[in-house]
Amino acid sequence: MKKGILIALIAVSLTTEAQEKQNSWFNNIKLSGYGMTQYQYSSQENAKSNTFNLRMLRLSLEGRIKEDFYWKAQVQLNGNTSTLGSSPRVVDLFAEWQRYTAIRVKIGQFKRPFSFENPLHPITQGFMSYSQNVQKLAGFSDRTGAHPSNGRDIGVQLQGDILPNASGRNLLHYQVGVFNGQGINTKDVDQRKDIIGGVWVMPIKGLRLGMFGWEGSIARKGKWKEADGTDHSGVRSLPQHRYAISGEYITNDWTFRSEYIHSTGKMFSTTITNTNDDNSKNCALSATREKADGYYAVVIAPIIQKKLHVKARYDIYRPTAEWSTSKTFYEVGADYVFHPNFLINVEYARVNDRSLAKPDYNMIDVEVDFKF
Repeated sequence: MKKGILIALIAVSLTTEAQEKQNSWFNNIKLSGYGMTQYQYSSQENAKSNTFNLRMLRLSLEGRIKEDFYWKAQVQLNGNTSTLGSSPRVVDLFAEWQRYTAIRVKIGQFKRPFSFENPLHPITQGFMSYSQNVQKLAGFSDRTGAHPSNGRDIGVQLQGDILPNASGRNLLHYQVGVFNGQGINTKDVDQRKDIIGGVWVMPIKGLRLGMFGWEGSIARKGKWKEADGTDHSGVRSLPQHRYAISGEYITNDWTFRSEYIHSTGKMFSTTITNTNDDNSKNCALSATREKADGYYAVVIAPIIQKKLHVKARYDIYRPTAEWSTSKTFYEVGADYVFHPNFLINVEYARVNDRSLAKPDYNMIDVEVDFKF
């Protein structure tokens, strides 16, 4: 009898312990997400538009294991299921060892460590889209013809904050990673890896001054013709060399941010949007010059702190690093935060695109964004 009672008590104890561990695990998981709805008008000659748009919906799960490890999985839902650019897809899937502030190791699919703006949240970055140089030179809709990857790739990264001052605030941040170089949800093609990294100093609270570098390649497996007309097939790899110079100052709800990005490297003549179409195997080169660059400067000023802001951005991109092909946005706007998880943005842009016969046109963008 006593033996039976003892066995029952042990069983109850083990069950309770297992339930506590299970509850601890589930209590450590967070479900979150956000949505971005949009109205946009453009007066561009022969390409006028006046439309509502579901810009983006993302859902993410994140959590911690034994405090030392952080993990995150995030999917994007919009468009259809046939294309890499707009179909539902995994955007983040990584784990990071975070035991020490001075050294952290991340592995999986995540943001490339290139530029200040790339890792910013799409809502809080402040404007109707990321700046042109970040979109074209940090792996969003990259100039090389790679499929849209939201600034992300698959690889492993080392980062950390070091040199604490007397108050304990670190003065230096570093980050460096090794990546496939092919963008999200895609294996390596040429067996070469991209090395991307950056370092910035933080001499005073809110100020960051940084530099970034990127050495790598973009590759496709398919067919192409050489200049002499000879047919080739196999893997074609195009070296890429990029750097960025960045600055940001955030204080009392004011934001000042500016970045210059320069790129050198050949590009494919077509952009991949579907892995099943001919473009994904088209290895022909674009006639566009190998150099490109871009620059932007942002000011966001509070009218009512944490509630109402006005903003302005100068944003220029030169796809051939020449003024004759430059595209410039002169943007002004405002946002109102009804709740930390709900806000509205209104923006006007005057655009000058020198590649067009009629280079000047207007844009109006209105977005209602929410988080949960």
